[in-house]
Amino acid sequence: MKEGIHPSFREVVFKDTASGTMFLSRSTVATKETVSYEGKEYPLYQVEISSASHPFYTGKQQLVDTAGRVERFKRKYNIKG
Repeated sequence: MKEGIHPSFREVVFKDTASGTMFLSRSTVATKETVSYEGKEYPLYQVEISSASHPFYTGKQQLVDTAGRVERFKRKYNIKG
């Protein structure tokens, strides 16, 4: 790597707030929190969703009331059919 042009990176623990799953990776993200992970202290970055909780990876899809949304849209804009 060329010196002086890349940001510094370090090991950071990412915590999925939806499932509570934590994983260790390298990142340049700035954090203020720390956590003990596998016996060592690491910076902590909390994410709302990761592969541990995303429906695509877990196979658990949420049903969305699309018919109700379409009907409301049609009523709102006075669309027939």
